[in-house]
Amino acid sequence: MAEIKSTMEMVMERAARMAEAAPEVTASDDLIKTGMKRAADYINSGDTDFVTTLDSYTQAERGPIKQGMAQTLLRNIVLPRDVDLQSTGQTALQGILTLSQDNSEIQTICQELGQILDQYGQHKDQSTQQLEEALKAQMQQQQMPTDSESQGEINHAMHPQYNEELAKMLTTLNNQYNEAMNQRKEMILRLFSKQA
Repeated sequence: MAEIKSTMEMVMERAARMAEAAPEVTASDDLIKTGMKRAADYINSGDTDFVTTLDSYTQAERGPIKQGMAQTLLRNIVLPRDVDLQSTGQTALQGILTLSQDNSEIQTICQELGQILDQYGQHKDQSTQQLEEALKAQMQQQQMPTDSESQGEINHAMHPQYNEELAKMLTTLNNQYNEAMNQRKEMILRLFSKQA
């Protein structure tokens, strides 16, 4: 029985040490989470009215709630690899503009983010088209038909290097655009932190 008690005491001591080492959850953390949830609701349904949401809190509570909202909204502004991501990104960007409440610095940065998103789509399409044309030209040079009738439509996707070159090109492009976007997102978060 003494062994059980000493083991139990060791477990309790370890739990106490872990509790001391754990970061303390503050009211501010809870408010940030509330803001994150409100922003997620906005993105999913578009129904959340930020002004009404913020008006229901005290002035001191609004800063952390705005920070939480901004964090969630900014996380949803990503490179538009498909139509759904593009739509979600535009909704989140509009949410940031609404949340900024006419802060000219944040609005300017949001315009830059919008331009980056638009340029990405154009740059991606242009780069993909150039790659396809280059591979088609290469395949036409390699193909020496003896009979002109046997020459059909050349499919660039059949080229062994196509997927490899496309992946390299997209990785480089995505890294460049993500870096530019992340810089602007950090600037927006800092501006919201100053407002808190």
